[in-house]
This record gives sequence, C-alpha cells and structure tokens, in this order.
Amino acid sequence: MLLIFILFVNCLGSTDLPTNYEYYTSSGIVSGISTNETHFFLNEKPIFLYSGSVHYFRNPRAYWKTRLAQVRSAGLNTVETYIPWNLHEYQNGSYDFGGGGSEMQDFLYIEEFLQLAQSEDLFVILRPGPFISAEYNFAAFPSWLLREKPMGFRTDEANYIKYVSRYYNVLLPILAKYQFTKGGPIVAFQIENEYGYTGYQNFAPSRNYLEILRQLYLDNGIVELLVTSDNPIGRGDSGTLPGVLLQTANFGDSPEPYFNKLKQLQPDKPLMVMEFWIGWYDYWTNKHQTRTPEYVKSVYEAIVKYPASVNIYMFHGGCNFGFGNGAILNNELLDNSGFLPMTTSYDYDAPLDEAGDYRQKFFDVRNILSVYNPIKTRLPTPPEILARIAYQNIAINRQIKLGDVIANEPPMVLESENLTAMEMLDINSNSGQSYGYIVYRKENIDLEAGTVLKIGGHVCDTVVVLVNGVLVSPALESSADLDGFGYWRLENSTLIINREAIQDATVDIIVEEWGRMNGGTIFQYNRTLKGLWQGDVYFNDKQVLNWKIVPLEFKKQWNDNLSSWKSFDSKVGPALYGATLNLGTDIRDTYIDMREWVKGLVIVNGFPVGKYFMLGPQQTLYLPAPFLHEGDNHIVVFEHFKASDKLVFSDKQIYSNQ
Repeated sequence: MLLIFILFVNCLGSTDLPTNYEYYTSSGIVSGISTNETHFFLNEKPIFLYSGSVHYFRNPRAYWKTRLAQVRSAGLNTVETYIPWNLHEYQNGSYDFGGGGSEMQDFLYIEEFLQLAQSEDLFVILRPGPFISAEYNFAAFPSWLLREKPMGFRTDEANYIKYVSRYYNVLLPILAKYQFTKGGPIVAFQIENEYGYTGYQNFAPSRNYLEILRQLYLDNGIVELLVTSDNPIGRGDSGTLPGVLLQTANFGDSPEPYFNKLKQLQPDKPLMVMEFWIGWYDYWTNKHQTRTPEYVKSVYEAIVKYPASVNIYMFHGGCNFGFGNGAILNNELLDNSGFLPMTTSYDYDAPLDEAGDYRQKFFDVRNILSVYNPIKTRLPTPPEILARIAYQNIAINRQIKLGDVIANEPPMVLESENLTAMEMLDINSNSGQSYGYIVYRKENIDLEAGTVLKIGGHVCDTVVVLVNGVLVSPALESSADLDGFGYWRLENSTLIINREAIQDATVDIIVEEWGRMNGGTIFQYNRTLKGLWQGDVYFNDKQVLNWKIVPLEFKKQWNDNLSSWKSFDSKVGPALYGATLNLGTDIRDTYIDMREWVKGLVIVNGFPVGKYFMLGPQQTLYLPAPFLHEGDNHIVVFEHFKASDKLVFSDKQIYSNQ
C-alpha cells in the first residue's frame, strides 16, 4: 500500500506540489502521528519525519525565521528543539516565556518560535526535558534546585517531582495549544532525554519516574506522540516505558545495528533516529571537532534509505550566549578534578555554521532527501545569508580595575562567617546566584611576610587572587598552568601571596563559574555547586572567617551603569576594558578575534556574549548583527590576566588548530 501511494505522489508535477501543511491537513485534521505500522502515519497519511535540530535559545530571535526557512529549504519537514528549564524558570517560581524580565528574555519567546515554524511549513518535535543535556549549563536544570534538600535529580524523589510538576503545569498548557491535532505544528514530545544512561552502579533508571512525567503530559492535555531516546544497543529499553512510549535511537555511525536492536525491542514499530550526530561539540583546551561531509553523507543516506525517520543533531548549533555553556566532570569522582567546560561556540560542525552560513552538509542533505523522500512537497529556495564583515580594529580607551569595581560599585555586598557556594547566597528572591563570578573578600587583615594562602578542596572553577587590588596569583601562559594554583585540578591548593609583611590588607579571591555539568552519573548533580565550598580558606594554616561576599553576575543593568571608568593605561588585569564600535546603517554579523587576549568575558551593549580562552580551540566570538545598532556600540572585556590594546574583528570563526 505504501509503495503504491509513493508512486502516485511521485507522479505529481513539481508545479503542482502542495506545501507540507496543505498535503497533510487540507481535508481537515482527524489524528496525529500513528505508530501502528512500521512507518509513521500523520493524519492518516504516510510520513517520514525528516527533522533538524535548531535551539531557539542559542539563536538571536531576529534570525529564527531565516533559520527555519533554511531548515525547510533543505527538504526537511520538521524542526526539533529542546526547551531549557533554567532559562524559562530563571528564579524559583519566576517564569519567562519571552519578555519576562530575565537576562535572556529576548531568546525565550517559545510561542513565537512555534508559530514561525508553522509559517515556514515545518512540523515540530519538542524535547522539554526536564533534563536536556545539550551541552548546556547544568543540562538546563535551574541552579536554584541545588538549594532544595533533598533533591533527587532525575528520580521519583518527592521534592524533585514537586518542582518538575510545578514547572510542567505552567509550561505544558502553553505548548498544548500548538499541538498538531489542535491546528498547530507540534507532532511529538520527548519525555526526559537519554534516560537509560542514568544506570550506574546500584542505581537503575526509574520507570516510575518516567510514568510520573508521562502522566504530567496527559494531565496537561498533551495528546501527541510521546517518545524517548537512547542508545538501544548499550542501554536496551531501560530508559523508556516499553509498549507505552516509542523508543528512538541516538547515534552517529552505521545505523543497521541500532535499527536491528530497535526492531527487536519494539517489533513492527516505526524506526526513528532522534539524534543523528552530524558533527560534534568542542571543549576548551581540546582540538576542534569535525566530521567529514563524505562520512556524514554516507551514514545519513543509509538512514534515509533504510528507510527510517531521522532528526539531524544539530542542523544549526548556534552559540552558548551569556553563560550557557555546559561541562563534564570527566570522571566518577565528585570533587571537580575532572571538570572540562564547553566552548562558547556551539557550531557543532553542522550543515549551517554558527552564523547560519551553508556548509557542504546542507547540500548533501538536500540532495539525499530529494531522492529518497517519498512524499513530494513544495520547497522554498535556500535564503540568502548576508556576508559577514571584519570591522576595522577599535582601540581600548577605558578601564576599571576589578579591585576598584569591588570596592566602589559592587552589585551588592553580603556578609558571611563561612565560605558559601554561589547557589546558596540569599539573593535573587532566594534563588541564589546562577552565573558569573563570586568574590570572597577579607578586609583589615595583617599578613606576615610570605603568607601562604590555602584553599581547601577543589575550586569551582577558576580562581584569581588580589592583595590590595593587585594580582598575586600566577597569570595563565600555557596548558601546563591548569595543573597549578587557580584551577580545578589541584586539591588543597596553596599560594604565597606576599613577600613582605602587609598591615591592614584586603585579600580578594575571585572565583569563576565556567559551566555546570550537562551529563554524568546520577550522583554528581548535587555536587556541581560553584565558588568555594569544598573546604575552608587558611592563611598560614589558620582558618579565615567573616567574609564579605560580592556576587558578580554581570547583569545588563549593572553592566550599563558602571561609572568608575578611567583612561586606559595598563594591560595588567584583572580589569574591565572598554571600547566603542561606531556603526552606520550597514550592520552585519562579525566575529571578535580574541587571540591577543588571555581569558575572560566579552559584553556587548550590556549583554554578555560569551567567554574566550587563549588555549582554544575557539579563538573568535560570534557577534550577531542584532546585538548591534547604528551609532556607538559599547564593548566591555573582563580580562583575568593581560589585555590587548585593541579589539580585532574577523569575518570568520578561527580555531587554534587550523
């Protein structure tokens, strides 16, 4: 029957082709996706879901329409996205679904994204988590969950379920309006993500937990297809509800073994790859990761030819703007010693690069689907992408020493007898500090000559130390320095902070949050606090108490109102360095080339674009045109160690191993 139907559709002339929605809904909508046969039916018509991942929260809102049009022009009929809990419930009980007052508010108009997807003739697969991984900060768990005890992440523990339920009872009614059977674009939802991987030692994935999540969907009016995704070879059906949820597969190599296992686990059901890894992500200090177009083409063609439905992960990776990058702990220890953060870029070597430009993989996907997609529908021409520009260099013309910022215009100052992790600070409506830096300041202390500072445990994640506003910890010069003082690898680290005796000194210990784990064992989540919390601080083996604590969150309002600027006269950090980019009407995407800097954060017009690091592999920061405007654009660089005297721009991404 399917073969006859395909032959009929292929006989249609190209000028007579319907749109995606015309084909599947012109006679009315009676049903969503059916899984009763070995291929999907949508509204009682055969369909293969040819999808691509695009994360709205990793893309400027102004580019959503173009990115979605690019997805459709490749021959895909569906777009997939995760939904990040940490952004949408940015404080405990405070929600932002676009324009809601959070620092990322312009990235969060989820309803607009869904509407645009439908207007661009795409169906939608949503993956709301609550755990999404996605190499995103804390796998998109809100960091304020760490304040709540007990907290059984990804289990059926009652406190965790209470907060998941509260969030879902807000989120899911918003999404329910956009279901396919209600006239919207959403054809499927994923429950949890790669849940089979939580199996570890004596812990087995909880099917009761999955059932609780499933019931939350049902209770909130979700009627579309519910799925899970895992590696079926390595995890079997441990991460799903057999016979209740459709299991899909995640992989990046030859599909046959995975499909054979799926057919064994759920006979006579449609086959789908939820994540075909068309590229890969980067960690700081590692080599830039790519997958060749030739290899990717062969695997993708094998999947489609099998035939099976498939979602390309990622079709467009985008960028970890703000403080969005995740990390791994890289071992089974709970001490942060194996910490490894993701880069700001989430380019992923995808068919569309970080700035949306076309790669060979885009055209390969387009050509393959033109041959193998049995359902022929009208496709748009790939949108033209405006060429990026390398603006002229601009001079650094102002600075504020970090010590002056802390002393003269801190965002706030808290007092605490003991060291406190940033998440445990009673700020942000008792939601703690999620991102940025935290300063532990000790004032009015007499330092003996050769005083030894000792930090107990491992720092989370990097540290610089000032005495009377002057940097005394070593500057980063090579990857070998990561094994010494100031970084996460060293336990109970020590540093001599002065040569001669100093009376009435001020010591600042500035700790950077560089990304929380986005995947790991079930036991590690509650150990991903940031700041100093694993041990105490000592001067000459004497415990130091009674700290002033300054959270440096780099929120836009504070960034825009800094007033202690002075003329640029020193490249020695840590300091904030300012420059002005004056633009006319020709405003385009660009990259900021940070190869003359060492480590830090770039802020453009008050918004933290992302972090840079001399050890790479990423050497440039993507700066989209929507972040800029005609006239003066203010760029601030928070440099930890040594600044350049200028900002250099590039029209392309640069990697250190190219």
